[in-house]
This record gives sequence, C-alpha cells and structure tokens, in this order.
Amino acid sequence: MNPRPALAALALLLGACSSGSPGPQPAELPRLDHEARIRELWSATAGDADRFVFSPALADGSVFTAARDGTVTRFDLERGRTRWSVSAPVRLSGGVGTDGHTVAVANEDGEVVALDAQNGKQRWTARVSSEVLAAPAVAEGLVLVRSLDNRVVAFDAEDGKRRWTYQRAASALIIRSPAGITVDGENAYVGFAGGKVAAIALSNGGQRWEATVALPKGGTELERVTDVVGDPVVQGTEVCAAAYQGRLACYEASTGRQLWARDVSSLTGVSVDPRYAFVSDDRGAVQAFDRTNGRSLWKQDKLAHRQLSRPQPVGDLVAVGDFEGYVHFLARETGAFVARFATDGTPVRAAPKAIPGGVLVQTQNGALYALAP
Repeated sequence: MNPRPALAALALLLGACSSGSPGPQPAELPRLDHEARIRELWSATAGDADRFVFSPALADGSVFTAARDGTVTRFDLERGRTRWSVSAPVRLSGGVGTDGHTVAVANEDGEVVALDAQNGKQRWTARVSSEVLAAPAVAEGLVLVRSLDNRVVAFDAEDGKRRWTYQRAASALIIRSPAGITVDGENAYVGFAGGKVAAIALSNGGQRWEATVALPKGGTELERVTDVVGDPVVQGTEVCAAAYQGRLACYEASTGRQLWARDVSSLTGVSVDPRYAFVSDDRGAVQAFDRTNGRSLWKQDKLAHRQLSRPQPVGDLVAVGDFEGYVHFLARETGAFVARFATDGTPVRAAPKAIPGGVLVQTQNGALYALAP
C-alpha cells in the first residue's frame, strides 16, 4: 500500500484551521483573570521534529528524546542534564520507546534502530514493511513496531531477531498520524485503520480479541475514514481508544467487551485517569467523560481550531498544547482555564507527558520543558 494519499487527507484537515486559510480561524486566547503560576523546572533541546511528531519517553529516572536528524538523547529527569547524546545512522520520523534497558527509534523507510539505554551505543538495526510514525514500544524483552500498513512486528530487544508479526488488511485511505502501541501485562493494545482496536499476545502475536471503536460512514472515501488515533490507554482493568470521525470507547481489557462509547471525533486520541477520560476533538474542544459510564462532564470550546494535542491529566489539572506553542492548564473537575505557559512558539503536537509533580512538553522545534503547576 502506498500511504501517501493519507498525507493529503491529514493536510486537508489541518490546513482548514490554519490562520492563513479561508476556513475556520483559530480562536483568540481567552483572558485569564486569576492565572495560576506555572514553574519551569528546567528546559533543554531535543532537536527539530520537521513535519513529524516526536514525543519523549520516561524510564529509570531519565527522559529519552529523538529528533528528525537522528539525534537521540538521554536527560536526567530531575534537572534536565544531558547524560548522553548520539546520532542514529538514519533520519527519524517518530518518538522514542524505552524500558530503561533498550531504546528504540524508527523512520519513514521502515528502518528500526535499537540502542543501549545506559550509553547510547547501537545494539542492532532491522526493517519493517512500511513507514513508522509512532514510537516503538519496548517491554518484556521485545521491541514492538507499528507500521502504517496495519502491521505490528515484534523484535527481540537483545539481538533484533524477528519474533512475530501481526497483520490486518491495509486500508485505501488512512490518517497519517502517530498511532502507537500500549503494553500492559501480557498484552499489547493497538489501534488500526478502519476503527479497530486489538489485544495481541506478547508471547506469540496471537490476537486475544478485536473490537470496533467506530464503523465507517459517509458517501465518500474521505468521509469513511475512521482510524483509531493515538495510543490506546489502559487504566486498571479497562482499555480506551478514540477514532477520527468516530467514537471514544472503553472496553474490558481482558475480554474486549465494550463498557461504553460516545460519539466524538479526535485526531490525537484519548487519555485517562482513575476517574475521567479526556479527549481533544477535531474542532479544538477539550472534553471530559466519566470513566464509569461515559457520561459527559464538561466541554471547553474556547480553544477552537487551535490544533490541540491530546490532553494530559496531571493532579487536579489537565494540560493540553496548541499550534502556537502554548500549554493550557484546565481544571480537571470543570474544564475552566487555570493557567497558560508559552513555550518557544512552535506547535506542541505531542501530548504533554506526566512526570512527578508536573508535565514534560516537547515542541516541534525540539524545545523540552519540565513544568510544574
């Protein structure tokens, strides 16, 4: 399958909300009358992302980052000091995955590179069948890579030998955005084009269950795109996923039985905490749902068409980035604005990542900020 038509679909969606287009214009930033203070714990440089989405990974008291030019860096989480920085032998197209022992990155040519997490030395290289946009997942002695042609390949983390491959039929048109893998226990949870989410056994790549997040609807091929976006998320005994032009749904992690679903379209996916599920919809509203039954709790629509990242709950707040490099902090219980932090002025496309007492943000230009509300 040639994934390039999907690029046109995503470009159309994002171009409609850019400030220079005739489509819907980004909302003006609302005034904050009693703004809380956001502390910058430290900042560093990870490297430019170009047109791709790079997200940091956390393990063993460290932050691991990657950049388009192949730079992979390990920072100390507490103060942001560089532990090591190396150049992978290829240009990269997505974030970094690690378990604290192995670091894995990949690119749009399907090349996968594994490094030693302690010193950054290259351990092995391998190849998958098509473009990789999401960070590999590293767990249980495996490096799992999800490619755009609906395949998941598991490599041995030590020597790079292929252990198994899981494959679904390719789709004619897809959303070209990072859709990754979440590992929990003995399973990997993966979202696919066509609105499907599956639980895959880490031991042999066998499918434990498959569920339908959304069914294609509409008269044109573009209207029928219902890809699962972002990474499925696991909380307790539940796994949740969101689809573009589809729904947000939660399932029993062990069986795939649907617990609830709500109609909402997202380009970035869902995040959860013990009580709520949070999503940025494709029109720029942040929404919160009760995780027990899917009841809508609040909707913050004053960031319309600002190309929001996936929201990230952090304590009593929810952090979300936008296309101008702002990180907005909303009240977890009400969605009201609490604070705002300006980064380097380039888009925050990767979801803020929770760290002890705050969040970690990586911008499109590669600025890395540790923030504490």
